[in-house]
Amino acid sequence: MNSILQVNDLRVYFDTPRAIVKAVDGVTFDIKTGERFGLIGESGSGKSTIALAIMRLVRAPGRIESGEILLDGENLLTLSDQEMRRRRLNKVAMVTQGAMNSLNPVIRIRKQFADGLESHGVNLSNEEMGERLADLLARVGLKPNVANMYPHELSGGMKQRVCMAFAISLRPSLIIADEPTSALDVVVQRQVMQTLRQVQEDLGSAVILIGHDMGLMAQFASRVGVMYAGKMVEEGPVRQMFNRPEHPYTRLLMESLPSLEEKEALVGGKGSPPSAADRPRGCVFHPRCPYVMDHCIDVEPVYRQVHPNQFAACHLHDPEVVSKAVALSPVEEARK
Repeated sequence: MNSILQVNDLRVYFDTPRAIVKAVDGVTFDIKTGERFGLIGESGSGKSTIALAIMRLVRAPGRIESGEILLDGENLLTLSDQEMRRRRLNKVAMVTQGAMNSLNPVIRIRKQFADGLESHGVNLSNEEMGERLADLLARVGLKPNVANMYPHELSGGMKQRVCMAFAISLRPSLIIADEPTSALDVVVQRQVMQTLRQVQEDLGSAVILIGHDMGLMAQFASRVGVMYAGKMVEEGPVRQMFNRPEHPYTRLLMESLPSLEEKEALVGGKGSPPSAADRPRGCVFHPRCPYVMDHCIDVEPVYRQVHPNQFAACHLHDPEVVSKAVALSPVEEARK
């Protein structure tokens, strides 16, 4: 299966008076046509910054320092602003975390939808526009009368579905959903995710789901990338990673999930993520890692394949490094 998106060595920096903040620091991944890919990690790990970079919406003091973002073979970073505006909604669309912030509160849904299409050269009669919008609203489980409402008249779940309808209006090949359920209760969360899955399957689009809920990723994504401190630390098929996480940070995320079958204490990672302006040397996770070795403190691990289709950036997968640290029992435990 061909890749619809290829992100190669992407670096997004923010210039601040204190330091250059490396929000995304050398991230590489790809997404196949029609695939559901999850990006997970704690707040500040760089997930949403990657989404903004793909959409070319990083603004000063942020800048895309280097890398490639190939959408269907076309490098988005080489396009002019006008060319990129034509790609948004048409080739790549985004469903943001705060639906209310994406909708104009004083304009009816119908008018906002029409403005979006007209900006991409799609001019329809009032009757055609009504039919088009009714069809899109039906796809996301909403009634046609929603088109005549203002955003404040809709519930949180309805607003999020309206944003999905906007996102699929020109049948993009890639949809980015940035924590689309974070402000919703658990029942509405399930409904919104079911809607997103149905829409994705109908269109055959690829989806990037950004979030911090590992359970949600397991239900939706086929493959997951784990972000920490601006870097991709592990990536692989979701079931494979759940059965055998190969990075200590991924392992801690798994251990923090509650279980209905076994009564046991939840395990949390010690400490907090590092400041974006002051990343540690060596492995960025070493201050919190239960398997830390001397080598981790000074040397950055190589991002390598550890199993078929599974990659991780950890010195535990370097036999030469581990052989010099055999006296450390946690390392031996991690290798089992």
